[in-house]
Amino acid sequence: MSLKNKVIENKFTVGIIGLGYVGLPLALEFAHKGIKVIGFDLDVFKINKINKEKKSYIKHISSDKIKEAVDNKNLSATTDFTKLPEADALIICVPTPLNVNREPDMSYVVNTADVIGKYLRKGQFVSLESTTYPGTTDEILLKIFESKGMKVGKDFYLCFSPEREDPNNENYSTATIPKVLGGVTKECVEIGKLIYEKVIIKVVTVSSTKAAESTKLLENIFRSINIAMVNELKIVFDRMGIDIWEVIEAASTKPFGFTPFYPGPGLGGHCIPIDPFYLTWKAREYEISTKFIELAGEINTAMPEYVVSKVYHALNENKKCVKGSKILILGLSYKKDIDDLRESPSLKLIELLQDEGAVVDYSDEYVTMIPKLRKYEFKKNSVKLTKQNIAKYDLVLLSTEHTYFDYKLIFDNAKIIVDTRNAFKKFKGKKLFKA
Repeated sequence: MSLKNKVIENKFTVGIIGLGYVGLPLALEFAHKGIKVIGFDLDVFKINKINKEKKSYIKHISSDKIKEAVDNKNLSATTDFTKLPEADALIICVPTPLNVNREPDMSYVVNTADVIGKYLRKGQFVSLESTTYPGTTDEILLKIFESKGMKVGKDFYLCFSPEREDPNNENYSTATIPKVLGGVTKECVEIGKLIYEKVIIKVVTVSSTKAAESTKLLENIFRSINIAMVNELKIVFDRMGIDIWEVIEAASTKPFGFTPFYPGPGLGGHCIPIDPFYLTWKAREYEISTKFIELAGEINTAMPEYVVSKVYHALNENKKCVKGSKILILGLSYKKDIDDLRESPSLKLIELLQDEGAVVDYSDEYVTMIPKLRKYEFKKNSVKLTKQNIAKYDLVLLSTEHTYFDYKLIFDNAKIIVDTRNAFKKFKGKKLFKA
């Protein structure tokens, strides 16, 4: 039976490579529709969580969904990549970080493509969802796969379809966010559209894989630049004695021509702090300097240093110095009400403050301990927010405004508060400083 007919009749198997914040939700969408899914990951912890415990390891993803999918035999997970040929459609959801020089680290994509190329069989569909620079699908994946002697659009099908996950967004889910899709050939697009339409409410096709890759970059560069603008305005307005939050609220009353963006302690997540640099790197190949994009990146990257300067100011106003001060950071994840630490500015704040001699702890119920990370290795556990614990610290720094925080309890018992998210807007007093 052809792949097209398998898909039409729901008799195909999907292989999801990378079971993180992108791969796991997508796997569950296919499984929920009764389509068999094999999840591939090198992390044994994730494999055991799915296969043995039938539990979620991501806060906003229900364990009940995993249990249902596993019990119905629609979802299984493995570290054994020799099982790749068992899947008819392979979807790649691996990380694309930056290296120490802020250049694309394509090792995860290249290694995955090499493994797929080793086991690629005729009739398989492959889709890359990892955010990357324009040309990745054609220049890396297509080159590796066709070196095996197979022809794209005939022997196998290759597409790029950027992930658009927004963890814990109550208004949109994997299934309801429109999916952009670009294929190497029209046959690739046809197959890819059929597959994704099984679980996504709307699939938007574009003319090429490069166009699809560029779409995701545009989406995130748009956000990066606008966030950089309000971050810079926050610094300017603060010096002028103007409240940026009041200004944004007032500007938001305009019913046209304005979209509100909000300042913060820095950018987090796997997309906005990283994706713009993929384009700036690729643009150099064409002898183009992306000054506007790079400037936005510089502003956003520098925000943790600005926050630390406000901590200095707040302590100085209370006749204290940073060195030796006990500081409690509220919120470790990069976004409120989730457990995702990727590129979280809170981690950078810990590093900067500790480098200045401060004794730093954190409180975040969603991240009870800090695991070993690519850039950081902090051996810390979350501090429970009690009257006694809060009062122990010289300063409390609000970095991520989780909904569960008892802001009145914090305000009543903290000696000094530095607020980077306007979370204490209802409170007034000399102990409160905005950053």
